[in-house]
Amino acid sequence: MEKKDVKAGEIDHGKLVIKPAWCKGCGICVAFCPVKALALENDKVVVADIDKCTQCGMCELRCPDFAIYVGRRKNEKKA
Repeated sequence: MEKKDVKAGEIDHGKLVIKPAWCKGCGICVAFCPVKALALENDKVVVADIDKCTQCGMCELRCPDFAIYVGRRKNEKKA
């Protein structure tokens, strides 16, 4: 799993982008993930299995802190 910094403090997993500094560890995104692709580690959201992610957007929709969002979709081209 390749990770790269998108902007300062962001971790890009390809399908998902996480801002650990914004995450307060509430676990709402983890609870709403229908495929269990996310987990909590040290009170922050982490990607447990990026291959399971279907980019449904439930994590982004439910996160009260905007700490996670869906990255570029499989069929999207870079601008």
